[in-house]
Amino acid sequence: MAEKSGQSAYPLAPSANGHARSDEESAGAAAHSKELKKKKRMKCLLYIVLFAVFQTGVILLFALTVMKVRNPKFRLRSDTSFPSTFDVGTETSPSFNFRMNAEFGVKNTNFGNYKYHASTITFSYRGTPVGQVTINKSQARFRSTKKVSIEVDLSSSNLSNTNELGSDIRSRVIPLTTNSKLEGNVYLMGVLKKKKNVQMNCTMEVALDTRTLQNIVCK
Repeated sequence: MAEKSGQSAYPLAPSANGHARSDEESAGAAAHSKELKKKKRMKCLLYIVLFAVFQTGVILLFALTVMKVRNPKFRLRSDTSFPSTFDVGTETSPSFNFRMNAEFGVKNTNFGNYKYHASTITFSYRGTPVGQVTINKSQARFRSTKKVSIEVDLSSSNLSNTNELGSDIRSRVIPLTTNSKLEGNVYLMGVLKKKKNVQMNCTMEVALDTRTLQNIVCK
């Protein structure tokens, strides 16, 4: 039977526009995927940079606080008292003989213990030693104050000139000074040892009427 008139014996060729659209879509998808990968890489790089900055900040903070070794402080404390002997002469026959319960403090602000050796503490009246006492070997723990209580006898028996002492007794105030030096080491994290020597120089006044120590100034 003869084919109907006008019907083609061959199938129609695919449209060229269909191939073009498919290529454009593929290229667009590839470009979008490439852009996403680029953004991910940039984001990862940003996170790495931020983490590095954070780590650097932590290390600097650690170095400036925890690992920094400061000088401990050695001071005579204000709660020093005269619980027993408190003998004072007169203006015309000046002398003194005190038993002082001296309270000292070793303040350690470091993040490691401060271990110090035994040392001698000297009390003086206008440059002349009037008493000495020994502070025993010990330690001040990290970021704390070690309190030390020591009895010391102070006497004017070694004074060669007592004229000024007579004037001080008349004014009812006897000036004293004390000095000492602690030698020791700060131990950080059990591995780092840093030598630190601490000097104490204090001035004070013994108020005769109230039997107290006043105006303590330490450097």
